[in-house]
Amino acid sequence: MSSRHHKDDFMRSRIIGKIEEGQKITDVARELDIAHSVVSRLWNSFKTTGMCSRRHGGGRVRSTTPAEDRYIVLSAKRNRRTTAQQVANQLLSASGKQISRKTVARRLRGGGLYARRPVVRVPLARQHRTVRLQWCREHHNWTEQDWTCLVFSDESRFNLSSDCRRQLIWLKSGTAYRPENIQEKDRYPTCSIVVWAGIMINGRTRLHVVANLTMTGQRYIDEVLLLHVCLSRGAVGDKFVFVDDNATCHRTLAVQDCLDSEGIQRFVWPARSPDLNPIENMWEALGRQVAGRNYPPTNKNTLIRALTEEWDKMPQQLLDNVVQSMVRRVECCITLHGGHIPY
Repeated sequence: MSSRHHKDDFMRSRIIGKIEEGQKITDVARELDIAHSVVSRLWNSFKTTGMCSRRHGGGRVRSTTPAEDRYIVLSAKRNRRTTAQQVANQLLSASGKQISRKTVARRLRGGGLYARRPVVRVPLARQHRTVRLQWCREHHNWTEQDWTCLVFSDESRFNLSSDCRRQLIWLKSGTAYRPENIQEKDRYPTCSIVVWAGIMINGRTRLHVVANLTMTGQRYIDEVLLLHVCLSRGAVGDKFVFVDDNATCHRTLAVQDCLDSEGIQRFVWPARSPDLNPIENMWEALGRQVAGRNYPPTNKNTLIRALTEEWDKMPQQLLDNVVQSMVRRVECCITLHGGHIPY
């Protein structure tokens, strides 16, 4: 949506003064870097009305103030599942002003937010469903206490867009959002970073920012396993069990040799099962926290700082809840015969 930027009274008086001094319209437009048509219309209006100030428009008055516009956009960023009508109801409760759902949609579009329907499920073939079902049946008798020894880890990509929205890309088996279903458009240059972290009951690892967006087996050993996983193993003890996905960089011989040399037990994980991994819910929560900041990140450095700060502020109870949900995830996957679960 295009917008017109009107000249203030000082600039308009300056333009009129230069023309009255004898300068040509073309020279004034070139000197002030203004379109020739703008200067010409201003001069013609001055000759007709004798005033250089802009007359107030006779259009309809906006139903919301700039502060209320910011409140609408911030409310939508803090809860991505909120509908336009719910945002309108929140504004009514907060300020007593009643607006329509279409007004909320227009304000969100002005803030760079557009309706979209992302596809967040990776495709599952018959063999994938069979393996998932078999894996869940093997762990169906596990209790919450059994899952406390596992450290769930994963990488995630965060993009800096016009509304600082997090866009998650599965690094293990394809993209999470299919391009044909994304309706949101970025109006400013974007930057992208990849981060790694691990969660467990009563603990978490530090959020590690991958310097290069491409994760290889050797870089996975140097930057993740030796710096973070081995330290966590020493803190937890012999009961430490490491969980990662089936990404290519995680399944190299060098990575397996590193884990064996450090005495780290790796947990067998079914292919194409990000919905079973509780850390994926933490990535989504982290993205919402960053997008809902009062001063959203505007470049790569501020994005990294925001991700690190919000990760450290994540309540441990939230991490414990998603890990303890593994019992329900396994039961749900068995009920759906190895299909996608609503987590």
